[in-house]
Amino acid sequence: MMEQKEILGILKESGALLDGHFELRSGLHSDRYFQCANVLRYPRLAAKLCDELVEIMKSGKNQCKVDGVISPAMGGIIVGHEIARSLGVKHIFAEKQDGELVMHRFQIMKGEKYIVAEDVITRGGRVLETIDIVEEAGAKVEAVAVLVDRSGGKARFTYPTYSLLQIEPVTYEPAKCPLCAKGVKFVHPGS
Repeated sequence: MMEQKEILGILKESGALLDGHFELRSGLHSDRYFQCANVLRYPRLAAKLCDELVEIMKSGKNQCKVDGVISPAMGGIIVGHEIARSLGVKHIFAEKQDGELVMHRFQIMKGEKYIVAEDVITRGGRVLETIDIVEEAGAKVEAVAVLVDRSGGKARFTYPTYSLLQIEPVTYEPAKCPLCAKGVKFVHPGS
């Protein structure tokens, strides 16, 4: 198993862990941001991190006997694909349409079992939307797998949840953000 220090080192060296003033998708502000796309652009690192996440899942209660992996576009696509590769199952993804996640390209069959995969969660909204899509199709969610849980374990789902890294960077409501008070411009780098 990889040490947390090694995982953080990979994220920092690849540019996936950034320092500055950021507006998160959740609307909160933070002085740290996980841009997992920066580490996922390196296929060998993506494979290494996702294989490690699968090993964590296998050591837990969930033995990863699933029909597929589903992820929300855009950030979760590579994570979902790599987890599916590691497990030897299919990968599908939900896409945004008018601000909501929907299934366009793939069909979920009733009774299928899925792992929901995402790159980073703060409040877990995109994961919850993806869970709803699976359940509305009559399929079952077996587990949630994320590379980085930046909620520090506070984002909760009704399914076993596994993360490669659990960290809770400081976040602020925009009205209480000290970086905003200092006049530091924020950026919204995306997922």
